[in-house]
Formats: sequence, structure tokens, C-alpha cells
Amino acid sequence: MRVQQKAQQQGFTLIELMIVVAIVAILAGVGLPAYQNYTKRAEFSEVIAATGPIKTAVELCAQLEGLNASNGFSIAADDCGEAGKKGIPANSTGTVGKVQSTAWSVVSGATITATDTDSVSYTLTATLDSGGRVTWAQGGTCDTKGFC
Repeated sequence: MRVQQKAQQQGFTLIELMIVVAIVAILAGVGLPAYQNYTKRAEFSEVIAATGPIKTAVELCAQLEGLNASNGFSIAADDCGEAGKKGIPANSTGTVGKVQSTAWSVVSGATITATDTDSVSYTLTATLDSGGRVTWAQGGTCDTKGFC
């Protein structure tokens, strides 16, 4: 007497594989744009960091010169308003990494402007209060892109 065994099915059906591929495609479609935006913001942090030395130098200059708004001084009224003097770094042009240029100017307000290689700008505008403290207002085209 022979015992007949049933053949067992092995593997996945075509429909199961198609469902898995569809799920992976949906997840990739949602995740990829979010990841691309994340990497652009991470790259732009290099531009924001490039303003740090100028910002620190302006604050130190204002403190060392005893500038404050109550005695009629402003950042622009002293050498603190000129790049390359009193410890304030000179303006730079030329691409380093993602940063294309950084500049300190008091022509249209005491402003630091940094620009990336895609011409997206980051600006910090300095204000001097009566206690001699420098406060910074952030702006630039990076606001509309969500990078800063």
C-alpha cells in the first residue's frame, strides 16, 4: 500500500509580491522628499555657521568700545561698523563648501549677509540696546525656503 503525499506549496504568490512592492513604493514616495529637504537644511547650516565669527567679533567690539544706545552710539558710528577693523573679519567671497560669501555692512543697517552656492541668503541685523547688548534679527531668503 502506497501512501500518497500532497505537494506543499512554497514561496509567495504574485499578488503578495505586488502588494509588497506597492507598499515600498508608497513609503519611498513619502520619505524621499522629506529626506531631500532635510539634507538641504543640513547643508545650509554651514552658511549659518559662517556668520558666527563676524557676529562674535561685532559683539566684542561693541563691548570693548563701550557702545550703547543710551549714550548716542551705534554700531555704525564706530569702527565696529567696518569689516577688517577692530577684530571684525574682512568680507569674504569665493566658495568654501556650501558658503559662497559672507559680508558685514552698515550701509543699510548693521547687517551680516551670508549666501550659499544656490544664492539663498541668510541675514542677521544688529541692534544695540541701552545696556550695550547687541541683539540680532534673522532674515533672508532662507526664511521662505524653510532653511533657517
